[in-house]
Amino acid sequence: MIGFSDIEAAAERIAGHVVRTPTVPSPGLSALLGVPVTAKLELLQRTGSFKARGATAKLLSLSGAERAAGVVAVSGGNHGIALAVMAAALDVKATVVMPRSAPARSVELARDAGASVRLTEDMGSAFALVARLRDEGLTLVHPFDDPIVIAGQGTVGLEFDQDAGELTDVLVSIGGGGLIAGVATALRARRPGLRIWGVETEGALSMHDALEAGGPVPITPTSIVTTLSAPEVSQLTYDHVAALVDEVLVVPDRDAVRGCLDLAERAKVWAEPAAGCLLPAARQVLEKVGDGARLGLVVCGGNTTAREIADWTDRFGLR
Repeated sequence: MIGFSDIEAAAERIAGHVVRTPTVPSPGLSALLGVPVTAKLELLQRTGSFKARGATAKLLSLSGAERAAGVVAVSGGNHGIALAVMAAALDVKATVVMPRSAPARSVELARDAGASVRLTEDMGSAFALVARLRDEGLTLVHPFDDPIVIAGQGTVGLEFDQDAGELTDVLVSIGGGGLIAGVATALRARRPGLRIWGVETEGALSMHDALEAGGPVPITPTSIVTTLSAPEVSQLTYDHVAALVDEVLVVPDRDAVRGCLDLAERAKVWAEPAAGCLLPAARQVLEKVGDGARLGLVVCGGNTTAREIADWTDRFGLR
């Protein structure tokens, strides 16, 4: 498991390459939920999500030979965009493998940044193709099964601690678990009494199922939230969550989309369902902890289109 010093080192490494995103009280969300809410706006990060942090930390750690070989990554969207953009900025050739279910806009952004994008039938076959490309000589930049990447994502928690006021509970979305592993490491070191909650959507329960099984187990993702749809968490991220996170909460896709609409209307931010799921989860937290809560939300990304939000709104009858 990584330590707080690893996150501090990552913060120093990536400074000047990524944005120190705002941490702000949200009057609109506070009124909606009935308790004080502070939001860490990672959707304002370079490439539209926190993923730029871990990708940059990893790219800057590579040897000359690894950089020359080129890098490869698997992604449901955001990690691929981040790697493509940050690799181009650092003059490293990137290959991104995505399932065909990945948002078309994510594929377009990765290609526009200069990456070679390979599409596969599903996330499982995407991971398999990346393994082959790694064996052929490309340098793997894993989206979550890498301590350097996790430390990079942990800089979100480092900044949240430095910039937020008093908090009792922090909610973080989980795909493969890299973000929550890093954030939990940072916050547990600085605010040991804080409750930390993970959030997954139904049909993307890789961490939930791993915790029930006592270790990582493969799943078949069916959630619309492709950016949370890892087919399996890693032992590394599982170990962090098992040790540092209070509970992993589960919300339906419909509620995640409703959360996107609430974030737009109440917080004035344009978020993807991987962040929208935090609001229904926050209601679950309030039912569990009662009065006196002061919530922190890691609004992890905003890479979704108006068409996608409109289609999901119609699909789930949310107009």
